Amino acid sequence: MNRREAFGTAAAAAATVTLPLAAQARDNRPASPSRSGYIKTEDGVDLFVKDWGTGRPIILTHAWPLSSDCWEQHAIAFAEAGYRAISYDRRGFGRSAQPSRGYNYNVFADDLAAVIKATGVRDVTLAGFSMGGGEIVRYLSRHGNANVAKVALVATVVPGLAKGPNNPQGVDGAFFDGLKDNLRKDRPTFLAGLLKDVFYDVETSARSTTPVSQAVLDWSMQMAMQASLLALIGSVDAFGKEDFVPDLAAVTKPTLILHGNADKPVPIDLTARRAAAGIKQAKLVEYAGASHGLLVTERERVTRDLLAWLAM
Repeated sequence: MNRREAFGTAAAAAATVTLPLAAQARDNRPASPSRSGYIKTEDGVDLFVKDWGTGRPIILTHAWPLSSDCWEQHAIAFAEAGYRAISYDRRGFGRSAQPSRGYNYNVFADDLAAVIKATGVRDVTLAGFSMGGGEIVRYLSRHGNANVAKVALVATVVPGLAKGPNNPQGVDGAFFDGLKDNLRKDRPTFLAGLLKDVFYDVETSARSTTPVSQAVLDWSMQMAMQASLLALIGSVDAFGKEDFVPDLAAVTKPTLILHGNADKPVPIDLTARRAAAGIKQAKLVEYAGASHGLLVTERERVTRDLLAWLAM
């Protein structure tokens, strides 16, 4: 296990028209440019939201240190298949506001609740990538599941990476303190190395290559550099040290878990397999030889698996 957590995909700019909290209260309404833009959380933070398509909704939460753009190619596929694909930039990341505080999972879960309220969705599928799985699980334990139909966790950090009473084989907390030190010392170099490390599989890693293009790495770096340094540092303890074992009982909806069995940054034994054992209606699908960047390296398969899950 060493430092990292990030991924990239192709990008497209989204409209920046303000999204009113009250005016968008209906689900499955026709698409319009005004549905993409900004919403405001209860503590006054502006979150950037992309809301594409019509039909049954899916909300997509993203990985550290990226933005909602890492889901774009999947979101297009969902919209084209007749679903309403909603994604948003976590506070401090992407195009969202960069407050000085609030980088913990209770706040992240409340931000997800604000997105659900603003978009007016019902019977929504919540899909989280890496760090994004944490806010979904915490949302369910903090806000309940009245509006939720299904859950999907992709390369998730749930139920936790750090060593503790519920995870004796976990990662020493000092490792995550080292990540924060590296960010403070030289963020660009640290993130560039992280992104190269995360995109590999069993075959390509033996040749010290990556299964993605330099262009994808460059775009991923652009996403990572959009985040504020304060948000990057402040979120490390959240994705690294949070223990979600107490939250798992609140995950009572059918849950699909996709994870690479060669994931080094987020080892499957610490996360997906434990999550599958602790969630009553969980289905674990292991991707043989795949590492952490599933949205890119296994993009077509992830899209197929999620579309099949949505259709069930």
